Amino acid sequence: MKKRIAVLASGRGSNFQAVIEAIQDGKIPATCVALITDNPKAYAIERARNAKIPVVIIDYSMYSSRELYECALLSAMQQVKADLFVLAGYMRIIGAAIVRSFPGKMVNIHPALLPGFTGLHAQRQAVQYGVKVSGCTVHFVDESLDGGPIILQHCVAVQEEDDEDSLAERILKHEHECFPEAIKLFCEDRLEIVGRTVRIL
Repeated sequence: MKKRIAVLASGRGSNFQAVIEAIQDGKIPATCVALITDNPKAYAIERARNAKIPVVIIDYSMYSSRELYECALLSAMQQVKADLFVLAGYMRIIGAAIVRSFPGKMVNIHPALLPGFTGLHAQRQAVQYGVKVSGCTVHFVDESLDGGPIILQHCVAVQEEDDEDSLAERILKHEHECFPEAIKLFCEDRLEIVGRTVRIL
């Protein structure tokens, strides 16, 4: 039985595209049942429509408070009945009520080797700190900021001439490999969370 996955994205959706292609190629045994976005202008919407994936737009600017927005988001997530929610460039912190509603059923990709350089502009943080190695991390989502149990990590060497943009571009290529691989493992029931550790079966 194929898993049902839904993607949350706010922007151009290049990681979403990598997931779409991995599903189409048969690498991920799943069906993408929805794109949920907070941004009616997100290019991810075009990607979803091109792949005939239903789009749910919950425009953040239409809500008078974060609480009301999150109620609408939670309702939409419950309605799509996904086995896994994939945060592919979703630019808002997921509230605790939503995290608690889907324990072990949400994954995120972050452009740094966690637990280092959480939050926004992780690539800029890495360059400014002077690290020699950066990369990307796929992790389960919990109530902490970029702090959930780690599924996979890819390393990327930081070059002396790197700036935020050049490092981000090289990391992104690895994101497009790492994210579909982690989703594939989930859909094959090969991930087990033991405390802070994710075991790959």
